[in-house]
This record gives sequence, structure tokens and C-alpha cells, in this order.
Amino acid sequence: MRISHINVSCDRCLLRLLPCFVFLLMLAGCVSPIALNRAVVAYDVAIVNAASKQLLMNIARAHHNQPIHFSGVSNVAASFDFRFNAGGVPAPGGLAGAVLMPIFGATAAENPTISIVPIAGEEFTKRLLPPLAQSRLPLLLRQRFDVDLLLRLMAQDVSIHYPTQRVVYRNAPSDSAGYEMFRRVVLHLSAIQDQNQLYVEPLALERSWTIPAESFTAADFQELEKEFLVFYNKQDNTYTLRKQIRAPTLITNYDPDTLSMEERVRLNAETFDWLASDIAYDIRPGYPGGEWPIRGAFRLRSFYTILNFLGRSLGDEPEYHVEKDPRTPPIKDNENPVETMGIVVAESDPTDSDLSVSSYGRYYAINTLGPSARWNRNAFQMLYLLFQMTITEIPRHGVPSITIAK
Repeated sequence: MRISHINVSCDRCLLRLLPCFVFLLMLAGCVSPIALNRAVVAYDVAIVNAASKQLLMNIARAHHNQPIHFSGVSNVAASFDFRFNAGGVPAPGGLAGAVLMPIFGATAAENPTISIVPIAGEEFTKRLLPPLAQSRLPLLLRQRFDVDLLLRLMAQDVSIHYPTQRVVYRNAPSDSAGYEMFRRVVLHLSAIQDQNQLYVEPLALERSWTIPAESFTAADFQELEKEFLVFYNKQDNTYTLRKQIRAPTLITNYDPDTLSMEERVRLNAETFDWLASDIAYDIRPGYPGGEWPIRGAFRLRSFYTILNFLGRSLGDEPEYHVEKDPRTPPIKDNENPVETMGIVVAESDPTDSDLSVSSYGRYYAINTLGPSARWNRNAFQMLYLLFQMTITEIPRHGVPSITIAK
């Protein structure tokens, strides 16, 4: 009789433990997504932080005339191991074997493997040394960046086309005449942008060809319709082929779509011999900012040159204040910072900075205090975007890499 009583008691204890087992199974299903979310966010923050610090580190290297170098994270693989166990043992005291005490246990392990690829050789040459493509500027302006900030960072010089000559002005503080004119031109464009009257788009052109109808076959017609608009002219038995093409990017204070096709062709002919890294501008009288009608082109830098420009501004070539041209309209909030990107160089780690690195015995940080805080943050964000747009994709296989397994 006593043995039967013990068996019944054990069965009842197991039934009482059943909800605990169910709870553990549900807990295992909940913990896995939580750990995954935490890991994804943590690795994302670490990778962005590493890239940001590399940018600051390379500005410091340029400041000390040292070689610039980048490494990128090509792959992150993390495996997770979750284990849960449960059981029961006789409770101490009381009738032995009549009552069971539940035991629960859990372990979690994370094993990340991170592959780091140095950007060197042909990859370094292709990504960091060529001038930036002109398509970068309209893309960034659509993100609501200031045009003067973009051009101060991206442009190497500006040319102005006078009636009898073309003069180039360098964006370099060591060339005071060139630097001051460059700053005045970009401030003028900024004032037009503040009025929402600045257009930065590729010039749309249309090419047309007239071909005798008898030279067409049915197969030719079907093939041409894939790329051209085809119109039949009954009067002279001909076909007219038309095709939209994209001309170089143009900065204007008027809507380019209001121009006649003849005017667009003329503007395109004037920019035909320019490089792919040149961006033309045409500021005309009768429109916002037309008090100073100017036309010419900006020549863009390479990403390597941008870093060197920022590094030299900390020592060899410091930037200085330049007042806008008297013909330039008012600028919103009179925003005209001295530095393209304010960087603090200090003996100790700035505690009030969003980001800092230690290099060559000093600390380098983005200046996020004072009236230019927003400007400096935008400048660094833009630098990061340009870096990502330049380093299109880091190879994942077949190149030397550093693998860290933890």
C-alpha cells in the first residue's frame, strides 16, 4: 500500500512540473530572436564605429604627412548555442521520495568570426585615387545637404568663364586669391539654394535622325523600337528616330526644362570637352542670384585628396573666414563656417565629443560644440557617405584577410 502511495505522489509531482517544462520551451523560442537582434545591432554599431574612427585616423595621418590606409570588414559570421535543462530531485526533509524539487539550468554561447580585408593595391587605386564622379553631387543634394558644404569638401577648384578668358581658382588656403574666390562662388550658390531655386540635374537632350522608309525591314523596325521613338512621315516617306540622352550635370538658378532644345544643345556643346569629374554651372540674370551672373565649372577631387585637404587644414594650410560677395543674396542664418569640417586636436580625450581617436600622441575629434556643431556633424556624415560610395564592395573571397575568431 505504501509503494502505491509513493508512485501516485510522484505522478502528481511530474504533472505539477509539466507547466515548467512548457515554460522552458517557450523561453528558448523567445531568447533566440532576442539574442539575434542584440547581436545584429551590436555588430552594426561596431562596424560603423570602426569605419568612422578610420576616417578620423586617416585625417590625423594626413595632418602628419603619413600614408593613408583603410581596412574593411568583409564578413561577420556568428553562431549561437542555447541549451536548457530541467529535472527534479527529492526534496530534503519530509517523507523521502514523496516530494520532488525542480532543477532548471541554461547556457548560452556566442562564437563570432570576423574577416578584415586591407584595402590595398589595385583596389586602393581604383577606389581612392580617381576623382569623384559628377553623379555624386545631385545624389547627395537630394539628401538635403548644403551645396556650399558639399563643394567645399568635394571640389578641387572652380573655373569662371569671362567674356575673353577662362580663369581657374583653387580651393586651397595657400592660394589666397583662388581660395577666396572659390568660397564666394559656393556661398553664392548656397544663397540661391536657401531660396529653393537651385537646380542640379543632368541636362536632358534629344537626338533625332531621318531615314528613308525603303531602307527599313520589318525586323529592323522591331529592333529600333526597343531604343528609339519611331515616327513615320507620310509626305516624304521617311522615318524619324528620336532618343533621349543624358548630358553632363548642370547647376543653374533656372529650370533647365524651360530651355529650348537648341539652347540645350549649345550648353552641351560647351561642356562636351570637360571631364567626367567636372560639374558645370550657369547662373543667369533675371533669376534668383542673377545679380552676379557667372558660369563655369567645378572640378571634383578624389577621396584621397579630400582626406589630405582636411589633414592639411589642421596645420600647414588652415582655412580662414571669407565674406560673401556683395552681389550675393542673404544667406540663411548667415551660415559661413571658417572650417569645412571642424576638428578638435587635444592633449586629452574630449569627453563632450561624439567620436574621437588617439593618434600621434594626441586626440582627434569632431567639434560638436558651438554654432557650427550641426555643420560639422553634417560634414562628417557626408565624408562617411562619400567613403561608402567610393568603396563600392569589399571582396569576400580570394584576397588576403585577417580573420578574428572568438
